[in-house]
Amino acid sequence: MASVRELKKDIDLIMSLALSDCFYVLEYNSEVDEKAVYEIAGDIVKSHRELRLRAIHPDGKDNSKMVKQYYKQLVQDMLASADSALGKLSAEVKKVAK
Repeated sequence: MASVRELKKDIDLIMSLALSDCFYVLEYNSEVDEKAVYEIAGDIVKSHRELRLRAIHPDGKDNSKMVKQYYKQLVQDMLASADSALGKLSAEVKKVAK
């Protein structure tokens, strides 16, 4: 990780891409359950806020090894959150696929 600033930009990018996929599905697939997709979008927004707050408030500021591990875990959580949301979105699309 280069900096906290870059990490926050990465969080914004990954989560906005996942969110845009939700709106893409809503726009181009009229048969999908809109309520479920909006719930997924809400979860993405909530995760985004949580991840941004975690990025600016690391644990153990005095110990560099703890900080490095903290940010490593944060990146893993970001990717897991985006993957989970996209998996749920994929499941919703598969329900109406012909």
